[in-house]
Amino acid sequence: MDPIVMTAGTAVVSAMATDAWQQTRDAVVAWWRRAHPQQAEVVDSELGEARTRILTVRQARDAAGEAVLVSDWRHRLSLLLRERPELEDELRRLLDQVIIPVLPPQERPRAGSQVLKASASGEGRVYQAGRDQHITER
Repeated sequence: MDPIVMTAGTAVVSAMATDAWQQTRDAVVAWWRRAHPQQAEVVDSELGEARTRILTVRQARDAAGEAVLVSDWRHRLSLLLRERPELEDELRRLLDQVIIPVLPPQERPRAGSQVLKASASGEGRVYQAGRDQHITER
């Protein structure tokens, strides 16, 4: 999946559980309206339903439920960009200029994407992590 779609899907769902939600929702719906005017009202309604779900899964500390929501919005964005690839730059601007800046600091790591590359030779070892990593060797 395209990294911009992964990041945007995560950021939109992360924003749903914050005070920045209304601003993010308005921006996403406006972007969708330009991309697919006939779908904008449905997307607006579905964003509202998703917010209710994310608040519930976060309260229950249900990581799997949150992952389903993230996957769903990533899929929606992916389908839209597959149909209209010229919208990718606009999505990136929306993400960089509107969504991520309004997220609280504790939500920003959830929205970011990381690409880790490594190589080892001989008996070398590589340990990589996007967050905490604990290694115990004996």
